[in-house]
Amino acid sequence: MKNTIKKGAGLLVLLSCITFACKDQFLSVVPTGQLAGPQLTTKAGLDGLLLGAYAQLNARGYSQSASSNNWMRGSVSGGDANKGSNSGDFNALTPFQRYELQAASGEVNAKWRAMFEGVSRSNATLRTLTSAGADVSADDKKRITGEARFLRGHYYFELKRSFNMVPYVDETKDYGVGITEVGNDASIWPQIEADFKFAYDNLVETPGAAGRANKWAAASYLAKAYMYQKKYAEAKALFDLIIANGKTANGKKYGLVPMYSRVFNAEYDNNEESVFSIQAAANAGSSDNANPDLVLNFPYNTGSNGPAGCCGFFAPSFELANSFRTDANGLPLLDGSYNSAANALKTDQGIDSKAAFTPDAGPVDPRLDHSIGRRGIQYLDWQPHPGLDWIRDQGFAGPYSPKKFVFYKSQDKVLTDGSSWTDGYSAINYNIIRYADVLLMAAEAEIEVGSLATALSYVNLVRARAANPAGFVTQNGQPAANYVIKPYPAFADKVAARTAVQFERKLELSGEGHRFYDLVRWGTAATVLNAYLAYEAPLLPTGFLGAKFTAGKDEYMPIPQTQIDLQKGLLKQNPGY
Repeated sequence: MKNTIKKGAGLLVLLSCITFACKDQFLSVVPTGQLAGPQLTTKAGLDGLLLGAYAQLNARGYSQSASSNNWMRGSVSGGDANKGSNSGDFNALTPFQRYELQAASGEVNAKWRAMFEGVSRSNATLRTLTSAGADVSADDKKRITGEARFLRGHYYFELKRSFNMVPYVDETKDYGVGITEVGNDASIWPQIEADFKFAYDNLVETPGAAGRANKWAAASYLAKAYMYQKKYAEAKALFDLIIANGKTANGKKYGLVPMYSRVFNAEYDNNEESVFSIQAAANAGSSDNANPDLVLNFPYNTGSNGPAGCCGFFAPSFELANSFRTDANGLPLLDGSYNSAANALKTDQGIDSKAAFTPDAGPVDPRLDHSIGRRGIQYLDWQPHPGLDWIRDQGFAGPYSPKKFVFYKSQDKVLTDGSSWTDGYSAINYNIIRYADVLLMAAEAEIEVGSLATALSYVNLVRARAANPAGFVTQNGQPAANYVIKPYPAFADKVAARTAVQFERKLELSGEGHRFYDLVRWGTAATVLNAYLAYEAPLLPTGFLGAKFTAGKDEYMPIPQTQIDLQKGLLKQNPGY
């Protein structure tokens, strides 16, 4: 009898399971490790989605060349540097320096995918916000919408200036169907402006976290979008407000940090110069929380006497180094004579590290030795740069090492992440926009629609910071080189002012991913970059001989062929590809 009851009970359980299994909810099981809709519509869930949109700024999961810091397209294609390392290492990057990008390039596709991933995450946040739960206040909705639209504006800004012909998809489109109905064109500036304008109008000054977009970051990005369209009057009006009133997200009045080196020192992250930056953190559970997009960009073979030990990428160019030459009045050689035999910087190209070498003794801008590692000059707090011993292949990469975004010896394992294959995962933030950038864009706008005197004052503010002797690189208690820099006394006319401001951007922002895009928006890319190639090719023939920039084509990358194939002919290819 006891056995019969047990069997009967078991049959009832089985029947009840069969009955329940016939209902739809039996199949509605939330997968392990995933979040359901009701979880995402809470305040915590929405903030999590928003943080996911921020996380895509450095192109996690794609390629080092795809990040918003644009060290490849902005700086290598801009002539600040070459790929570095040697000809065989990560040679998919070499076409960036030779202007030989192809539609089939995986690196080109990585940029497209990484930035549209950012768009997708921003749109997902906005779409989910329409079903926000009761714990999401009106102020929360305004903040989350503003930040998500700011981020979407950023990702589309990146796509626009990289590819020009871009399909526009907002939160109202279904990604499974809608995106296949959208072609690409060059007319998405109004949507980009609208996102930044909404963020400017709706975000507060101090959102409570240093890395978040705030009102003034949105104003600065909107003004930058205006500059790319030559809307100088609209840009100037915003720059006037930003310079007078702008604050960082952590409440600091915008300004220039006293010493140039501190812009690239993790100990001084989120300072008064930081308008909007990619946040990096070391020893936070994953090396990807640091800056994995810059992990290749250190001197090679440094051992314990230098940072990271690898990999020799992003080697500053001869032409950039020469650009820091100054005349007896402490001004740059704006006529291009810095590349002449008389003025070109002395280097140790082809000289063994054990052989004697005396660094250049001529006058140079002090920003040179914060931007470029060169033989015989102190390299942060490590040691004087030894030259050839820290260069993987001088014949391909030249004699220089990158120096910005490199950590100090005193910061190793503290502000770097030692959990992976290299200590090169550091906590140094990358400033997408910093205040010196704002001042120099404002100077451009003043030249076109304002006052040459005001433009002069902005440029000289930037130069005055560089001239601060407390910020010079020192060696044995003395300045490491003959640093000579002074303010411009005046701008004779608009042409002279434009030349000075454009060159100042080259010096101040070198290696920060701006140069190529600046040259394109100024309309000087073909002239400047072909002159650069002509100078660099005899010095580094393996990497540059035969390279050419083609006007009307190389200003933009090709639309990835993979994307054209996926969109079944809706996407049009850029001219020349």
